[in-house]
Amino acid sequence: MNEFILKIFCDDEKGLIYKISDLIFSFNLNIIKNNEFVSDGKFFFRAILEGSFDEAKFLDTLRQKLAKNSNIELHKRAKKKIAILATKETHCLGDILIKHYSKELLADIELVISNHSDLQNLVELFGIKFHTVSHKDISKEEHEARILELLSKYKLDYIVLAKYMRILSPEFVEKYENKIINIHHSFLPAFIGANPYKQAFERGVKIIGATAHFVNDMLDNGPIITQGVININHDYSWQDMKRAGQSVEKDVLLKALELAFEDRIFIHKNKTVIF
Repeated sequence: MNEFILKIFCDDEKGLIYKISDLIFSFNLNIIKNNEFVSDGKFFFRAILEGSFDEAKFLDTLRQKLAKNSNIELHKRAKKKIAILATKETHCLGDILIKHYSKELLADIELVISNHSDLQNLVELFGIKFHTVSHKDISKEEHEARILELLSKYKLDYIVLAKYMRILSPEFVEKYENKIINIHHSFLPAFIGANPYKQAFERGVKIIGATAHFVNDMLDNGPIITQGVININHDYSWQDMKRAGQSVEKDVLLKALELAFEDRIFIHKNKTVIF
């Protein structure tokens, strides 16, 4: 029996649960699990449905029942298609590759792109396509154009920045709006930008963390998906902080990817609602 994920984001009004559940029943579908949440006059709904039905007719009927500005998504439960952008660091990328190899990742990795060739041997050990797109001696516009050309050959659900140490232009981000997930080595909104561990060391913090977030056109300011922290003390140098933080980074990123691949995230303004 096929399973589908239904996501609805719309203005709140009385009777929405009845309208939706009545339609689901009329199409002889079974609700395996559902969640709903109301905030700021907005209604968020996610349900796992089971059955066989005319998907186009279901969506058309649902749109007729809900307000015209409603955002409705219906996805058959299946692995997502992703690309990974990386630079030189192995910990986040390596963890994703291992999860993919062991079939624990709810996604297929179509390709890995890096601005250096250091990770090529690692990636190709897992039988995944690797492309080096050097940023040297070319403009940022040309560099991004070459990456976009590679990405355009695939129908991608998400792009994962696994310690990709370059800032993407607003034009690049716009082409994959709400589809780019980044791991930042800081508990945002603290220590935005480069060398956050040095910033944290100089500030004398007692916890360090990591943040997985969607990328928008403001540096490290996109909607937050997951965060994690660990305790440290005065003995830690900034290098110690960096080594300790890498474990948090990979765990936080993998959790965020799991949520995204399961279609559990809603984006509203610059926040997320996660079921």
